[in-house]
Amino acid sequence: MKKTFNLTHEKIKYPRLIESVKSEVRKCIKRNRRRELPKGVDFWDFECKFGVTESEAKEVHLAEIDKHINEAEKKELKSFYIEILPTNGHRQKKFRQNK
Repeated sequence: MKKTFNLTHEKIKYPRLIESVKSEVRKCIKRNRRRELPKGVDFWDFECKFGVTESEAKEVHLAEIDKHINEAEKKELKSFYIEILPTNGHRQKKFRQNK
């Protein structure tokens, strides 16, 4: 998903628009996680970007997207850009030392 969200509407109030953005982001993530995994892939990972505009967007962790949306709400931004792209994820084994 690559999308610029406009947070201005003549009838819908600002907090309601923010909640709809959060809902749409969660739906996108759930939809992508349900997709079938390619062979040799352990899980779906996501590359995420967040910014006021597409050119200013910086990489963020998936778990931090809600925090950035909340910050945008505090700053009362009129719009912002979110990019969430699914990628292949591979689990790494933990290294344990023998005692």
